[in-house]
Order: sequence, then C-alpha cells, then structure tokens
Amino acid sequence: MPATAHTESVRINLRTSPEAKALIERAAAIMGSTVSGFMLQNTYEAARRIVASSDALVLSQTAFEAFVATCEKPPKPTAALRKLMALR
Repeated sequence: MPATAHTESVRINLRTSPEAKALIERAAAIMGSTVSGFMLQNTYEAARRIVASSDALVLSQTAFEAFVATCEKPPKPTAALRKLMALR
C-alpha cells in the first residue's frame, strides 16, 4: 500500500459468514498478520490489479501499428464528420 504523509484512517465494515471469518482469521494467523492487516493488504492489491486492468488498453502488434499509422496520417474528414462537428 502507498505510504501517506498523514495518519488519517477511515473504517470499512463488512458482514460475512462464520465460516468465512474463521478462514480469514486462520489465513491472517498463518501470515503473521492481524485480520485487519491481512484483509487490507489483500483487498488493496486485488483492487489495484482490477483498476490497472481496467485502465490498460492492450493491442496486438498489428492493431498498434494501424493505430500509430492513423494517428500519423489521419484520413480526411467525411461529410458526416463535418456535419457532426458543426453541431458544436
């Protein structure tokens, strides 16, 4: 998790089954962590991966080359595009 210059913290509450709680407590103990520390570390990393995956655009080499070529030499605007831009 990122280090912050301040020590402010906020609370997140959740409800779970007794079985899930017991498993989380066991995993935290195995890792030598508190339940809060274990949950925070693992949920933060999962959230970071999900957001990074959502923010990334992955293209094949062929698609990337086509994208770059289009950026370097864009096609002339069509009549429909000129009409659309005139709406501004």
